[in-house]
Amino acid sequence: MNHYGIAQWVDLARGLAPRNEQIAMQEHLAAGCSRCAQMVEFCDRLARTCSGMATRAPDFVVRRAREICQKRLPDHPQRTIRIPVELVFDSFLAPATAGSRGAWQRGWQALYRGGDCSLDIRIEPELHSPRASVIGQIFNHVQPETQLADVGVCLKSGRSVLVATCSNEHGEFQMEFQPQSRLQLCIFLDGGCKRIQVPVRRLTEDSPRRTNRLRPGRSPEKRLENPAEKD
Repeated sequence: MNHYGIAQWVDLARGLAPRNEQIAMQEHLAAGCSRCAQMVEFCDRLARTCSGMATRAPDFVVRRAREICQKRLPDHPQRTIRIPVELVFDSFLAPATAGSRGAWQRGWQALYRGGDCSLDIRIEPELHSPRASVIGQIFNHVQPETQLADVGVCLKSGRSVLVATCSNEHGEFQMEFQPQSRLQLCIFLDGGCKRIQVPVRRLTEDSPRRTNRLRPGRSPEKRLENPAEKD
């Protein structure tokens, strides 16, 4: 008498075996095979136990897994048009609220505008870790109903891409990275023909609010970050 392997019995217990194979295996059990009957009992108990243990992975585990298996950026032309970007808001340059000028700020938030798109980003250091997270959203402020899903996003140091991802259906993205100098965040639009590129501030554990860096008579709304150029 030919017997089935444990992998086949596990598939039967999970309901994954092909229909014709299920019928043949049931007929095999009906023929009185005690060896396979014990295997079926074990696989049924195993399947019930595993189904009861199923749970959603924590968000930080999902993010780390995505970093290991990075989503490949869509192919884009080697030469892309760099969209000039205006810095609308910088939390390091914004005056502190009354009574909090001596406060220290751990994270950094900025809002940029380039063409019809706005880029809202925040850099936050991770607790008990030298790494940091960049959380952002790209959206069309001229036509808010426009969806910017699967937009390529990456962090670059020079020509090297450190980490990459794509936006979700709401234009949101999140990446974890090792802070270093001269990081650039790149957003690829129109199938990669255009890009928004902005600098990412390097945070330290004791970075103060730099309210005295804003020169009198100049507001952060007038600051331009990137001239138009082609690479």
